[in-house]
Amino acid sequence: MTSSHGRGLLHLAAAIDQEAAYDVGSYVESARLAERGGLDFVTLGDTFTRPGPDALAVLSGVAPATDRIGLVPTVTTTHTEPFHVQAAVATLDWVSRGRAGWRIDVSTTEGEARLFGRRHAAPADELWREAGEVADVAAQLWDSWEDDAEIRDLATGRFIDRDKLHYVDFTGSAFSVKGPSIVPRPPQGHPVRVVDATEGHARRTAARYADVVLVRAASAAQAAAVREQLRRSAQEFGRDPDSLRVFASLLVDLGDGEHAAEPGHGGGGPRQTVQGPLYRGGPVDLAELIANWHTNGIVDGFHLTPTEPRRDLERLVNGTVALLQHRGLFRTFYPGSTLREHLGLARPANQYAVTGGAS
Repeated sequence: MTSSHGRGLLHLAAAIDQEAAYDVGSYVESARLAERGGLDFVTLGDTFTRPGPDALAVLSGVAPATDRIGLVPTVTTTHTEPFHVQAAVATLDWVSRGRAGWRIDVSTTEGEARLFGRRHAAPADELWREAGEVADVAAQLWDSWEDDAEIRDLATGRFIDRDKLHYVDFTGSAFSVKGPSIVPRPPQGHPVRVVDATEGHARRTAARYADVVLVRAASAAQAAAVREQLRRSAQEFGRDPDSLRVFASLLVDLGDGEHAAEPGHGGGGPRQTVQGPLYRGGPVDLAELIANWHTNGIVDGFHLTPTEPRRDLERLVNGTVALLQHRGLFRTFYPGSTLREHLGLARPANQYAVTGGAS
């Protein structure tokens, strides 16, 4: 079953990773370019396995220099404190005025575990279960402040209505959190949760908790099969499968500019490489590939990673996106201001306000 949403609105996102770049200005430049193209969001990767700036901190610096585009850093849930993670993501949502997401990831190697010295590496399925618990407690902590908990009454000196703050009292397999959060409920209620579910271990967590799921698929058939599996699993978890956005993740090399796509890289689909599915060709054929997969209900959108950051992002926005806009397949302006609005996702109700305190 394909969702009517998938055929109605095309969603596009791009990675703005830059090797060994520490100047926030270069990330601002890329985010502004993507925003000019009307993209839903940009991602910035992060990992404990290589040196580099903290993605969440960088995008907090990008936030004031952009107006509409969503900002999605990778935030690893292994070895980090769930309470601090949710507070940092909520803060990004506040400083961006409702444009934050977080790409949930896990850390599987013993080398990464030694950086922290708290515990040994664990199997991927165990870590993804824990990541699900972090996503769960984050949502509860974001809800631990009701939307109108802040009073700010100077006359009486009351800042908070204590009856509208809630303890979450969450106990997971590897952590426990009492709450409430130290940050008021984010503008979006819950910042958008993104999971790469290419690997099977991540799929259960993605189906249960993610708003956007990334899938590295080298063929339309493979992408469609994973999307259908995710939607079915989401329904089994009691979710509306139409609230799940499934994006195909592709590396894009637009260096061949005006030439036709290489065999196997155009409308026929990308080619599998060690780094993941790769499209190599021109912006026109990439637009054809995107249009074809989307109009056939294969995926709800695309997450594109330029192989040459500056060159390929520029060709993507000025070439591929412009063509999709010209054909009426992609937005020419942002109708809303938050990332949830870009994605067509409702702002979640506060679970404590709705149920009177039960979690």
